[in-house]
Amino acid sequence: MNIFHIILTKPLLNLLIWFYNVLPGSDIGLAIIAVTLLVRLLLFPSFQKSLKAQKELQQLQPKLEEIKAKHKGDKEAETKAILAFYQENKINPFSSCLPLLVQLPILIALYSVFRTGLSGQIAGELYPFVTNPGTINTQLFGLIELANPNLAFALIAGFSQFVQSKLMAPKIKPKDSTASMMNMQFTYVMPIITVVVAMSLPAGLSLYWIITTLFAIGQQWYIMRKRNVNA
Repeated sequence: MNIFHIILTKPLLNLLIWFYNVLPGSDIGLAIIAVTLLVRLLLFPSFQKSLKAQKELQQLQPKLEEIKAKHKGDKEAETKAILAFYQENKINPFSSCLPLLVQLPILIALYSVFRTGLSGQIAGELYPFVTNPGTINTQLFGLIELANPNLAFALIAGFSQFVQSKLMAPKIKPKDSTASMMNMQFTYVMPIITVVVAMSLPAGLSLYWIITTLFAIGQQWYIMRKRNVNA
């Protein structure tokens, strides 16, 4: 048994089964939603920092475009000018990425947890104080089977990903063709990939993706609203 399983996967799996036991209806869908919301709340400060850093970089995008235009054809001078600009404005260009990298192991663990929980193969994985429920009900509200792929959930996951991408897209279109292409891929290609992947996975994982993305959309809306109020 590896350290990743002991530190992350097993505790999260026990949390999922604990929620399954205590929430009404013995509904694994409700347990997935509860675990997703709890994890997002615990990681709220980290995501908040990441989203604020992304917004700050977007606000400075016009100035960065001016620097690039001024030093066009001289990559060395352009790099030095951009680094000096970051230092002058006290911005770490990697600060928006580092929190996401820290959260990646948790996302991987949750993926494993939800697959295990939906399969019901939890024997030997539970702590002594967490009751083994035996057979797990894998239907959400007794209507949607979460152990099998679900096209509707896959489409909702992709649409929510699109909405989040649009919220994060810079208001001013970058002049740099590479940056423009990356923005387009993030906004339009990633939601399509989300749908394709979700169509091949249990609907419970799509449910997780929907909830965590909706939470992120709400968080982004809160940051933008707060910024406009303080402006």
